[in-house]
Amino acid sequence: MEFQFLGTSSGTPTKTRNVSALALRVQNARQWHLVDCGEGTQYRILSTNLSLVNLGAIFITHVHGDHCYGLPGLLASAGMQNRTEPVVLVGPPAIRRFLDGVLQSTQLMLPYDIVFIDVEASPAISVLADFQVQATALSHRVPTYAYSFSEKAVEARLDVTKLNSANIPAGPLWGKIQQGENIVLPDGSAVRAGDYLLPPRQPRKIIVGGDNDTPGLLAHEAKTADVLIHEATYTEEVLRKVGPAPQHSSAKRVAQFASEARIRNLVLTHFSPRYRDRKEEAQSKGELSLFDIEAEARGYYSGQLFLANDFERYCLNKDGALRFNGTG
Repeated sequence: MEFQFLGTSSGTPTKTRNVSALALRVQNARQWHLVDCGEGTQYRILSTNLSLVNLGAIFITHVHGDHCYGLPGLLASAGMQNRTEPVVLVGPPAIRRFLDGVLQSTQLMLPYDIVFIDVEASPAISVLADFQVQATALSHRVPTYAYSFSEKAVEARLDVTKLNSANIPAGPLWGKIQQGENIVLPDGSAVRAGDYLLPPRQPRKIIVGGDNDTPGLLAHEAKTADVLIHEATYTEEVLRKVGPAPQHSSAKRVAQFASEARIRNLVLTHFSPRYRDRKEEAQSKGELSLFDIEAEARGYYSGQLFLANDFERYCLNKDGALRFNGTG
């Protein structure tokens, strides 16, 4: 499984960060999926190897502009690129009302269908071939959701020790057994595939959260998650100064939750523009930097921690280890 950040800023873009958007797919697959679509997302996509023609589904966490204002333009551009396949759009009902209003007022006629799934009515989403998706309601100023993506296809594991003990030669026969196919050896012996297969590994699972001031709402989903991608808009000190009204999380609160939930990999994103990218530049001007967010999170979380940047790619290996996989 792999994902790429197309926007990591909160509220407004900066010179180095666009607003929220994340691309997700099975590793090396052509089809990909989009979580949130802030203004300018389609422009960000031009700097990647992603194509709107191969876009499978769009998941919008909530109706705030930095998460959805890019949606009409992206859909229009997909039509101009001669897309004809339907697009699955998942989100709360306000997203459908928002999009319908734009389509009607601008007289935008798309050359493909939009299949809308109301996440409030159907939190378990099974329309994708590659992922099982579960939505979890979060806490924000408007209805907002996290999406958990679990891989559907988990390959069988061969009991190599047992295969060698039975003198079953490696090669095509092993491949057939791994596919669950019973075989007959050259000497006429019948081999039952199930006798040489180990229990399958746990499906990999990534949680992508929308804006949320209560990370603990993800406790149930986190039990089987390998990666949590969650907003850390502020440090705790700034959050207390801002007050509860924006209903965002601090690095401390997310890190504490991830530690308690024993999540192996934590990726923070959706940073307030008040945090500069460069520590030295911020210090020279008496301002805050992302180092402050990172330092706060590391004080409460000992797992593998990443602070997302636009265009960064990450790969979740089959053993549940997350690794940085470059940019662009």
